[in-house]
Amino acid sequence: MLTDELREFLDAQPVGVLATSARDGRPRQSLVYFAREDDRLLISTLADRLKAKDVRRNGWASLCVMGHEPPYPSATFSGPAEIRTHDIGAATARIAQLMTRAPESPEPMSDEALAAAGRVILEIRIDRVSGTSYIGG
Repeated sequence: MLTDELREFLDAQPVGVLATSARDGRPRQSLVYFAREDDRLLISTLADRLKAKDVRRNGWASLCVMGHEPPYPSATFSGPAEIRTHDIGAATARIAQLMTRAPESPEPMSDEALAAAGRVILEIRIDRVSGTSYIGG
């Protein structure tokens, strides 16, 4: 699904606008940090946030990502989504590294420690890319 250009673009951007669908069907959006793992987008959030509740209920999300230098490339990545609670330490640490711009990822926390802090990973399996502009040659 992802071209090399899209992978490179995603890996160079630390934030995007996450869209989920509220219970009444209206869109809900929030700015989030994310990391890419293969053809999946990973977002660390709190289990009780509306975005996590929306994904549990609807099983879908999208992420619009924009470059911050002219010509301001952008694309929207959507697909089935789920909330992960197991084996999330490495992904959470990687997202923390992106947030802090640290040269190395912090030591991953255990699933138990992350659960105690209320942290989960919202995972989007990209099955559609739309609205692509100014990416690639």
